[in-house]
Amino acid sequence: MEPVRTCVGCRQRDLFKNLFRVVKVADSLQISSTSRGRGAWVHQACVQKAIERKGFHRALGDADLAELEAWQTKQAEKNAGIQMSSSK
Repeated sequence: MEPVRTCVGCRQRDLFKNLFRVVKVADSLQISSTSRGRGAWVHQACVQKAIERKGFHRALGDADLAELEAWQTKQAEKNAGIQMSSSK
């Protein structure tokens, strides 16, 4: 049986392999698969929803979201590039 976690964006339970782990490191939030300590889980598509609903704030406290938002933008650009190359 695989571990199940709850997404802080949509609040749906899912297998942990389908979610990203976000940890608080020195007052900023980072995506991490290896960091120990308190973390929150989120679907890639739910990052913005988690920010708007203050899911990260509830789970991890006050933190700078700049690094997390940069990661989200990078992922969106990466996904857009994949979609454009597959449509050619």
